[in-house]
Amino acid sequence: MVGDTLGGDQLTLGVRIRDDATFRNYLGERNADAAHKLRLLSEDSTLPVIVVCGDSGTGKSHLLQAVCHHTEALGLSSLCLNLEELLPLGPNVLQGLADYPRVCLDDIEAVIGNAPWEEALFHLFNRMLDNGHQLIVTASQTPASLGLGLRDLASRLQHGIVIQLLLPRDDDRLLILGSRAEARGLDLPEEVGRFILRRATRHTGDLLDILDRLDESSLKAQRKLTIPFVKSVMGW
Repeated sequence: MVGDTLGGDQLTLGVRIRDDATFRNYLGERNADAAHKLRLLSEDSTLPVIVVCGDSGTGKSHLLQAVCHHTEALGLSSLCLNLEELLPLGPNVLQGLADYPRVCLDDIEAVIGNAPWEEALFHLFNRMLDNGHQLIVTASQTPASLGLGLRDLASRLQHGIVIQLLLPRDDDRLLILGSRAEARGLDLPEEVGRFILRRATRHTGDLLDILDRLDESSLKAQRKLTIPFVKSVMGW
């Protein structure tokens, strides 16, 4: 499972896992080897912690959800959480998570410098280690560069497996756009896709948001995606 009811307040936690957030749908050649490595390592319960590093737009959240899908396919339970969203609930919300064979925590930077949260993460790591379970976290930087205040937690993460992601190239972004368009039954000519790449932010998530907006507009207007139509919808 990717979400569950935890804690005395019966709070429902967990990221809503997208059906298409799988290893198979993590497209692009630049990080293909890193994704393959993560899939294999996520099967190894002898590895207590994996840190997936990369800038925004490299697909870290996608890969965490892919781990959950893969773990479920192996017959094990998993949980995917975003630490920034958990902050208002307090660090005690991490209690009990060590019962899951795989726990994926997105955006560890959200709690850096917050002593109670760092301590709670340290205890979670230790409990998962005792249970023979695996913790996977994402960060924009390598563990040594995160600036964690709790040395013991920093040491644990630094001794884990680090997987570094790189920003996708334009050909990778074009492939991602084309695949998402095809899944939605939307015809995206290559020249239109390249025009979008030239005019829009290079962040993959933002590009997909633009595609969603264009899809909705094309349905309403009963228009195909052309460069003039994209210009009019986006105000470019």
